[in-house]
Amino acid sequence: MELYRGRPEDAAQRLEKERRTYDLLDSLGIAYWRTDHEPAQTIAQCNDIDAVLDVVICKNLFLCNRQETQFYLLMMPGDKPFKTKQLSAQLGVARLSFGKAEAMERLLDLTPGSVSVMGLMNDPDCHVQLLIDEDVLKDPFIGCHPCINTSSLKLATRDLLEIYLPAVHHEPIIVHLENLDTMEE
Repeated sequence: MELYRGRPEDAAQRLEKERRTYDLLDSLGIAYWRTDHEPAQTIAQCNDIDAVLDVVICKNLFLCNRQETQFYLLMMPGDKPFKTKQLSAQLGVARLSFGKAEAMERLLDLTPGSVSVMGLMNDPDCHVQLLIDEDVLKDPFIGCHPCINTSSLKLATRDLLEIYLPAVHHEPIIVHLENLDTMEE
């Protein structure tokens, strides 16, 4: 894997949703770095990608309420365990679960394994609420996929918050997820 600045030279050969990601970032003047790779199936592969980007790629979870009427995209550190009970209590939602692949594709144009904050550009009606664990905001850079899991991006956290999210009309809710292994689901 190599680190590149900006969009791939062969962008015409990429999926349209990936090209839209680069087009939007470029039009907003957001600097980013990219690496291409095989789909990451193991923690070791993720660690290799993180090392190339010099950033920890966020864990991104697509969630919904029991009735599947409210949808959420949660960004959290990859090494932090996810506790549904804890997040449900903070949001005042009776029960959160993982959203179905069909809803993810319909709302964000994403498939399992490629969930990313970049998918919010495909949600102009804001059906998906962005949730960001406060620990993600402590790093000056974030790592994410450009709507496909065979590339990964690194961009400034400030650019995500101050430029990208306003451009796609999504206001995040900052959440506090404990990093305690003793917490119960």
